[in-house]
Amino acid sequence: MDPAVLREDMVDGLEHALGGLPEPLGTAMRTVPRHEFVPERPYDNRDAEHAGTRVLAPRTVARLLAALDPEPGDTTLVVGAGVGYTAAVVAELVGARRVHALDIARQVVLDARRNLERAGYGAVLVDCRDGADGLPEYAPFDRILVEAAAIEPPRRLLDQVAPGGRLVMPKGGPEQTLVAVRPERETDGEAASPDGPADGRHRGADYEVIEEFGPVGFAPMLVDGEQAGRQPRNRTEREDREFAEQGYFAKKGWEYEWIDWDERLDSGRGHHGRGR
Repeated sequence: MDPAVLREDMVDGLEHALGGLPEPLGTAMRTVPRHEFVPERPYDNRDAEHAGTRVLAPRTVARLLAALDPEPGDTTLVVGAGVGYTAAVVAELVGARRVHALDIARQVVLDARRNLERAGYGAVLVDCRDGADGLPEYAPFDRILVEAAAIEPPRRLLDQVAPGGRLVMPKGGPEQTLVAVRPERETDGEAASPDGPADGRHRGADYEVIEEFGPVGFAPMLVDGEQAGRQPRNRTEREDREFAEQGYFAKKGWEYEWIDWDERLDSGRGHHGRGR
């Protein structure tokens, strides 16, 4: 079937399921060729997997970007490049040269770059970074979208939000809520009070939750060493995996490089017997 028809059906289904979409977002999702990013059943509303990472279902992407609410010309950072699809939709909304994406996994970055180039969004910058660090050399950003969960917004990302901008992320541990936050900056020489504003909206020590968009379920933000395919930093976990890969009777660490004394003694006795 014609991919354009499949995209129309996909967005019609999303509008019905979500009770409508902002018109610019609906247009962008009808435009971006998702089959360039997700080869198998790209227009089904389902998650997928690529290079050890989750590929978000179209409905999840729509929820994230509706919360982000980017406007034409907004400089936008996407933390969690994935296959590049979310960044491509943002590029349709704000302009490809205004979009930056990053991911901690190098293979994911390379694949996202390739997908974006093939789909016509090669101007999107994709870099390999720790998500919590952001891209300070390109800051400030009018919009920052974090596609991984954290208990609190990373301080370095908050510092990169432009005045009047917003950061959208899944906030929480096992139970998460999709939120939009803005940094609390000093005004008139005095820091904002952490006790919370009069309207009852939540404040952290250095940010304010300005809007909530319901429950979500995302993997936690990774730190260096936790990428798919990397050796685990924990020695026990690393050796357990090596043991499983080598087989049930495999030795699994330098301290287990023992000498098989029974074998040596047997061979030694055989040797001495021949000498007598």
